[in-house]
Amino acid sequence: MALIVQKYGGTSVGSLDRIRNVVRKVKAAAERGHRLVVVLSAMAGETDRLIELARQMHEDPDPRELDVLLTTGEQQSVALFCIAARGMGLDARSLLGFQAGLQTDRFYGKARIERVEARRIQELLDQGRVVVVAGFQGIDPEGDITTLGRGGSDTTAVAVAAALQADVCEIYTDVEGVFTSDPNIVPDARKLKQVSYEEMLEMASLGAKVLDIRSVEFAAKFGVRIHVRSTFTDKEGTMVVPEEEVQEKLVITGVTYSKNDARIVVRGVPDRPGVAHKVFAPISEAGIVVDVIIQNASVEGITDLSFTVPKTDFKQAMNLLSGVAREIEAQEVLGDPNVAKVSIIGIGMRNHAGVATKMFGVLASEGINIQNITTSEIKISCVIEDKYTELAVRALHEAFGLGEDSPPRAE
Repeated sequence: MALIVQKYGGTSVGSLDRIRNVVRKVKAAAERGHRLVVVLSAMAGETDRLIELARQMHEDPDPRELDVLLTTGEQQSVALFCIAARGMGLDARSLLGFQAGLQTDRFYGKARIERVEARRIQELLDQGRVVVVAGFQGIDPEGDITTLGRGGSDTTAVAVAAALQADVCEIYTDVEGVFTSDPNIVPDARKLKQVSYEEMLEMASLGAKVLDIRSVEFAAKFGVRIHVRSTFTDKEGTMVVPEEEVQEKLVITGVTYSKNDARIVVRGVPDRPGVAHKVFAPISEAGIVVDVIIQNASVEGITDLSFTVPKTDFKQAMNLLSGVAREIEAQEVLGDPNVAKVSIIGIGMRNHAGVATKMFGVLASEGINIQNITTSEIKISCVIEDKYTELAVRALHEAFGLGEDSPPRAE
């Protein structure tokens, strides 16, 4: 008998019939003797509908009140699930985020879980009940409701699994697992049996939409095994596990892309100590994440700084930097929201030379110019014009032999 945390996304609970289908899956697992905690997202489209309602009331809704509104989506899901469960003979009890002990910081709309006081969940499990937790939400130190941002239900599930020391956290979604690339762009993308925490962290941060990056961070920190699988089939999915458990260490595990970035260039920056700090400090204080930073070689005491920020933060970053540029006497600030980040990822990259050269050669052969490059031990990312995204992904996927019909290239 295992303790299993299952998470079902918005598509999985997108209608009353789909909620009933999830209840049947949970009941079947319970009848096999497993103890279960089920984390649910809002029904597909519900969060967007609630945001639109808020914006009809005010173009810039108060963040605190918006969080109060948005959590009603998950409240609806868990209540409907438990009502259906009782009708099918399954003893299920719903808990909202604060009732489940999910304690967060105070950043409305993008709160981070600080700890999970799982006492009430454990009590209900000990009573033989299935515990159904509303994802995406928690409570801050002042007692206010918070939301965790997009993908927050994944994080809820893994955090609960860590607190309960669950045997596995099953993330049910509308895809069958983690693939070597986006099957919508690369038709012969191959489902991976296993992927390491490190690889999944890179994939999640670089555009793969299967798991939220914060959920993978939790899993890696607390050793939670994640099984990514489809709600609509009983096929095995992909296990996300420690690197030492990965049986097949491929040179390149996957090709990802993100169109959610914008590129900023601060030109004519005086090359003296403390200037970089002045450029990035106000961006950091605004909670904007910066990536792919490049500083050109200094020429006569002048240099250029370029970097990427999330596209949603582009306008704010540009406004902040316009003032900074005047203060540090930089020449100008240029911005380009029409970029994409294409990346190759693989733990086998550590032991293989020439991977970067091959990637650059593939892009060059397709006439794709590289604007920025960033690397780590297990990934290489290139910023390119967004109109070339699909071409770049397909070309790299083929060049590194990642398709269904290609033999996998292990270390």
